Amino acid sequence: MDIVIRPAVESDLAAVGAVTHEAFVGDGHSPADGPYAAQLLDARPRFDQAELLVAVDPADGQLLGCVTFAVGGTPFADIAAPHEGEIRMLAVSGAARGRGVGEGLVRASMARSRELGLTGMAFSTRPSMTSAHRLYERLGFLRTPERDWDVRPGVRLLVYTLTF
Repeated sequence: MDIVIRPAVESDLAAVGAVTHEAFVGDGHSPADGPYAAQLLDARPRFDQAELLVAVDPADGQLLGCVTFAVGGTPFADIAAPHEGEIRMLAVSGAARGRGVGEGLVRASMARSRELGLTGMAFSTRPSMTSAHRLYERLGFLRTPERDWDVRPGVRLLVYTLTF
């Protein structure tokens, strides 16, 4: 594989924010003027309160993508129960798409869930993120509509789950 996945370090935070903002706002999944756009840019809380994983190019160290991993019941877990892991803000830079970066980050999160003795994963995604949905389904995640929820009025999130 031509990527390395590792825990983020402080010097990654600006690039993490930029890549996350690009993937969510730049791709039209989140509005540029809302409070969530500011959260996407500010990777510090994710770094401090959850596990932030990054994918980098081993040749030049360029950040290709990132994901926030949290255990249910912790500050960055929206939908996961305490026995589940959750991914948030999965993002791949436009230039790195098609290299397996997203899949590598999801697989690393699955491995982290297993390392922690969790029995599964649950996470939310926007209906418009159809490329991500295909990835999740290819990796064995199932749509779990009974756990879908509204992050705010008019913004419905879809839930995917996997049991180990």
